[in-house]
Amino acid sequence: MIILKSLDEIEKMRASGKIAVAAMEAVVAAVRPGISTKALDKIALEVITKSGAKASFKGYNGFPGAICASVNDEVVHGIPGKRRLEEGDILSIDLGAIYHGYHSDMARTVPVGKISPEAQNLIDVTRESFYRGIAQALAGNHVSDIGRAVQEYAESYGMGVVRELVGHGVGQNLHEAPDVPNYAGKSKGPRLRAGMTIAVEPMINLGTEKVTWDDDGWTVHTADGKLSAHYENTIAITEGEPELLTVLSAF
Repeated sequence: MIILKSLDEIEKMRASGKIAVAAMEAVVAAVRPGISTKALDKIALEVITKSGAKASFKGYNGFPGAICASVNDEVVHGIPGKRRLEEGDILSIDLGAIYHGYHSDMARTVPVGKISPEAQNLIDVTRESFYRGIAQALAGNHVSDIGRAVQEYAESYGMGVVRELVGHGVGQNLHEAPDVPNYAGKSKGPRLRAGMTIAVEPMINLGTEKVTWDDDGWTVHTADGKLSAHYENTIAITEGEPELLTVLSAF
């Protein structure tokens, strides 16, 4: 069931989103060659807890981290650990906060030091595909309109759009209805209505759209070992333009 949010509930989600943004900014600022993904996880957790919130991901279905830290060919759900970032890596950071009972969810892929032009182009295309998608996130449109716009843009660059993982509703639960695919499926999906709050999150691969799961049960890899990027915001559907609830000033 799709839960429409009141103006008061959306205000609570704005507050949650600001905390997630603060955590993301702190993590991104700390990204450099040599730092471990566990150290980045600690930074995010400290920012979130000091803000009076809880990390949405920590303990979710047993996930051990406050962030998902996915490196290079890891699409999503990388577990923070001892791995140290290297010059030329790309890192996808996914995190969320629970504040006053409401979740926020966001992700960014960032360079570690100097990266290849190919890797930077992947990051740029993934980001732009998100904005192409939310241009269709208008009351009266369908969920599939978002995915079609994401897919058409990413595939115009010869990139793969992950099918097995999708965006979702967000609210008092981290994952709510509806699913928000990043591609045009056979169904139009639900009609978008003011008061819906959703996470739009293109996961774009440099090669095939196919993915595999690691033995840890969490980490998702590209099937061909090529790079992947992730860009996500929580948004509110309004009577006009969609409102981004997790906006970073820099990117």
